[in-house]
Amino acid sequence: MNNPPDVLIADDDVALCDLLIDYLATQGMTARAVHSAEAALAALEQEQPLPDALVLDVMLPGISGLDALTRIRARWHLPVLMLSGRGEPVDRILGLELGADDYLAKPAMPRELVARLRALLRRQAVRAGPEDDADTGLRLGRLVLDPADRSVRSGDVPLTLTGAEFEILRHLLRAQGRTVSRETLTEQALGRPLERYDRAVDVHVSRLRRKLGEVEAGVRIDTRRGAGYLLVDDHAR
Repeated sequence: MNNPPDVLIADDDVALCDLLIDYLATQGMTARAVHSAEAALAALEQEQPLPDALVLDVMLPGISGLDALTRIRARWHLPVLMLSGRGEPVDRILGLELGADDYLAKPAMPRELVARLRALLRRQAVRAGPEDDADTGLRLGRLVLDPADRSVRSGDVPLTLTGAEFEILRHLLRAQGRTVSRETLTEQALGRPLERYDRAVDVHVSRLRRKLGEVEAGVRIDTRRGAGYLLVDDHAR
């Protein structure tokens, strides 16, 4: 029997944490809370295995959630869902640029938070699931994506991608020669509908472009205005 998903919540709102812990329990997840970024970093340092997902608030006492996210991404690979106030759209974009997999505005409805967590956890579960024949040998230029071990490399150089970045790249590789809409990427890669003023996919694509350029993968992600994104082989004629 599989263990229930284990979620770590880092938020200084104790009442909200208690509410979320109780609600997640009704949804088949175990959760615990810490109330500072320092405590979250200490928990990740000490715990083995790591939690299956981290819910991280932007506004925390001491080290901010954004600063903590930078430290987390330098050491650990786990799904991170950022919580940010409705009046902080810049913080949401910064969180994605620093490596968050998704964000949710506060005050967050517990049901929506669970839906976002399940989408993140489904992506992680693919790692242990059966290989999709449609994904076998996905490659373009020097870029190779291996779905069996969730790895990406350019030649012999590995790329370190977040779960969201991996899924976006996988869907762009699957659609070689075809433009993929922002709506489709949001639904298939992030596991949720595209929302109004939603820039999550755009930020993930921007990070992917930078990483592909750093390893000279020989491919680029073109924007098709009003249509979506297209993965292109730089050396194709």
